[in-house]
Amino acid sequence: MADPKLTAAEKVRIAGLVARMCKRDMAGPNVHQGDLQRRVDRILDGARERDAKASK
Repeated sequence: MADPKLTAAEKVRIAGLVARMCKRDMAGPNVHQGDLQRRVDRILDGARERDAKASK
């Protein structure tokens, strides 16, 4: 899957989520991060859908 072009807002949202993931990682290796990863995946899926609509 190719990475879609992200808007500025999507980049900021992903950067914030990645920062939270890093903070959780510092808490220990057994801290669950799946919820944040799902949110990032949802943002990327939305961007892919937007690119697909724009290319039609």
